[in-house]
Amino acid sequence: MPHIQTQTEWEEEMSLKILSFLRNEIYMDLRFLDIALSALTPKADPALKAFATDGAYLYFSTEQLLRVFKTNAPYLDRAYLHTILHCIFSHLWIAPEQQTDERRRRWNLACDIAAEYTIDRLDKPCTKRILSWLRQSIYRELEEQKKGISAAVIYRFLKEKEPEELEALEREFYTDDHCYWPKREDSQARQQSALEQKKKWDKIARQSRMEQQRGDESKEGEELLAAQISAAKSRRSYRDFLQRFTVLREEMKLDPDEFDMNYYTYGLSLYKNMPLIEPLESRESRKIQELVIAIDTSYSTRGELVEHFLRETFDILNQKNSFFQKFKVRILQCDNQVRQDEVVETEQDMERLLQKFTVLGGGSTDFRPVFAYVGELIEQGKIKNLGGLLYFTDGKGTYPKKRPEYRTAFLFLEEFEEEAVPPWAMRVKLEPEEFE
Repeated sequence: MPHIQTQTEWEEEMSLKILSFLRNEIYMDLRFLDIALSALTPKADPALKAFATDGAYLYFSTEQLLRVFKTNAPYLDRAYLHTILHCIFSHLWIAPEQQTDERRRRWNLACDIAAEYTIDRLDKPCTKRILSWLRQSIYRELEEQKKGISAAVIYRFLKEKEPEELEALEREFYTDDHCYWPKREDSQARQQSALEQKKKWDKIARQSRMEQQRGDESKEGEELLAAQISAAKSRRSYRDFLQRFTVLREEMKLDPDEFDMNYYTYGLSLYKNMPLIEPLESRESRKIQELVIAIDTSYSTRGELVEHFLRETFDILNQKNSFFQKFKVRILQCDNQVRQDEVVETEQDMERLLQKFTVLGGGSTDFRPVFAYVGELIEQGKIKNLGGLLYFTDGKGTYPKKRPEYRTAFLFLEEFEEEAVPPWAMRVKLEPEEFE
């Protein structure tokens, strides 16, 4: 007997057809987003009242989708693209650490404004709409700051707004549900899944950027979208970045994945059904053994922010089991000279340092004395296996010309002059709210 389609099955079938229609409409105006538009797997969720995503699925309510398609189909084009942009811009994964409910709410609003601003500036037929007075006013305020328009910039901009203003902006810019976005309190399995989705979308963002660059003409809105992609890329996870400073070395630790096959076969031949397995007592590990963290304590760097940065760095390294059993982190405070040298070898050392931490210095910035000082420590044998140097700074100072023998990264707190940074140095743009 042939299967008779139920009402629920029909609604889901029609919903999938609508989603396919939306993808095709957006693709006709934004062909370079081809891969991104098809990267989310549709999944029905009757509890929702709008689109939602976790980077893997596009969650939707069949009831809402069918109802809105009948009355206001163009809105769904915007909503679909809005959710895709969240993934392309990494909004799901670069939220400020240690979020309270108030911070999470402000971050969600900042991401919605960033996505909607991009869509409005794209000015494509499939997503075109009349801009309200409130929307125009906020866009004008953001543009007058001349700091670029990314979720991180908008997040700080919203700190100055009163609660009633934030509520009005939430009503204006609410488009999709962020209930599936990763949270710091998620289980380890969910955090691992979120990391995999972020890597996938980082790749999609790069591909979309290259496809956009291949286009015959670069329009203002598309350039803005490309700039947003670049901003998300530059704000890559600080946690992931620290992996660059690991070294490969053997450590004493049983490795059950490696054993001598000779013992295995000998045991089978001697005892018939009893193989002999002798796990190796050491294994190769990629971890941090020695690290230097230089803190720029010039007048523009706040003590509280420095303290939070140090705590976050050490928490990351502990959580990832990044240190060998014997490790050494040297923390230098410096402006135009090295003001303090503290050695941290245990979690207790770090806690004692943070409890008594005060910023020393406050003059102009010169990066050269730190490199000279580290060079002297290496010559004296006080540093033997340096994984690298992290320089936490605002970027306003004199850089050394000669490349050191170890990895070096400048971690910038604000916009910096790209051409002033030596080509041999890694550079990462951090956002203050990552550590506050």
